[in-house]
Amino acid sequence: MIALDTNVLVRLLLHDDPRQAKAAERVFINARRDQTPLWLSDIVLCELVWVLTRRAGLARAEIARAVDQLLRTELIVVNDPRAVDRALTAYRDGRGDFADYLIREQAVAAGATGVVTFDRVLKGESGFQLLGS
Repeated sequence: MIALDTNVLVRLLLHDDPRQAKAAERVFINARRDQTPLWLSDIVLCELVWVLTRRAGLARAEIARAVDQLLRTELIVVNDPRAVDRALTAYRDGRGDFADYLIREQAVAAGATGVVTFDRVLKGESGFQLLGS
């Protein structure tokens, strides 16, 4: 198994550095050839969404579609595929950041009743309790 850093995925998706994009593509090609799983940590997924939002300026729907396609790529492995999928669905339809929804999914899986937050964007979102309101 090979773990991928965020910058490899950014190069692959944005092709903003042709040399590095080609190297990133080779990682995927070689992994497919050798049947080597490619692991994406939750932090890498959160960073990827952040970069695509802040740096690339992509719309939420575009980001969700790109991440969804990436997650459905042969040999991609994540810690909890169902939690990531639920977080991505919530991100696509919600107001919070992808990281917020992934935190909620992990919290619930750990037995928490919800996530307390000061983030007003999450007011009314299932699984979040807004403090100071």
